[in-house]
Amino acid sequence: MVQKIALFNHKGGVSKTTTTFNLGWMLATKGKKVIIVDADPQCNLTGMVLGFSTKEELEELYQKNQNIKSGLAPAFESRPKLIEAVDCLPVEGCDGLLLLPGHVGFAEYEVTLGIAQELSGSIQTLQNLPGSISYLLQKTADKFNADYILIDMSPILSSINQNLLMTSDFFILPTSPDFFSVMAIHSLATILPKWYAWAQKASEMRILKDAVYPFPKVTPRLLGTIVQYYPIRKGEAAAVFQKWIDAIEEAVSTKLVPSLQKNNMLLTDEMYGSQKIKSDFCLTKISDFNSLIAKSHYHKTPVFALTPAQIGQTGTILINTLKAQDKFKIIFDKLADKIIGLTANAVSD
Repeated sequence: MVQKIALFNHKGGVSKTTTTFNLGWMLATKGKKVIIVDADPQCNLTGMVLGFSTKEELEELYQKNQNIKSGLAPAFESRPKLIEAVDCLPVEGCDGLLLLPGHVGFAEYEVTLGIAQELSGSIQTLQNLPGSISYLLQKTADKFNADYILIDMSPILSSINQNLLMTSDFFILPTSPDFFSVMAIHSLATILPKWYAWAQKASEMRILKDAVYPFPKVTPRLLGTIVQYYPIRKGEAAAVFQKWIDAIEEAVSTKLVPSLQKNNMLLTDEMYGSQKIKSDFCLTKISDFNSLIAKSHYHKTPVFALTPAQIGQTGTILINTLKAQDKFKIIFDKLADKIIGLTANAVSD
């Protein structure tokens, strides 16, 4: 059974896309079959993996109908055929890692889905839409026998994101140490229970149960947070950033976690404890790796898999960069192990 993990924060610039790519690659190196899904109409994950250099290359991909929008078209555009699995693209250099590409036009489905999710109990012609995204991802996972689906979501509170998150098994909250991430956590403490209440109600509606693409009954559970993008001074986060890291941890512990707990959107204390996750629910902290991120994007390769030739440095500078790269690899190696441990325990539970 595939495990769907959403990476979401409606505060932008928190490295959701980079995390999705690097985590997906690391999980694949550990023998897992992973599909990374670009559900953000900005298509940064698609661009990062495929590295389009011309408009024609992107248009060719869209014409092949190998993307999330075309996969959902039978439901949203009333085409006379059922939704089928997307023919995902293998990620070069990593066996077991596949990309379900995004599409700028995916945002065009936002309004229709929003109407369907608000009025699905009374408008029968819209009954197939709320369950269609989950159906597409499940069919695609079945085709490739995937262990994990990682969903890179857009930084916005939208009907599409509401649907994606509430039909995922788990979610990760990436953050950056600043005031706006703290405010986003306070906001999510209010919004996520409302989304969950809607999803539970939707899953019990007879009209959605009887739909061609039934809306699933799922309780998404928080795996944890990730704090990233901060400079290091003498081995620790610079003071001004540490202030916001502390504020994020406090907001998670005092606002978000109690809110999720009321809705059973957490794993058990024993599950978190088994992976040494503390009361701040932080999965890992990732400092600023400077030029490595840019080189990773340029070479369509995770930071920890870059070769010295791709890094393009020599001498002492290269030695220091390789040390930073090793730290990055250790971080994602441990993060992948935590994800595997948490999701395995949740399944057995």
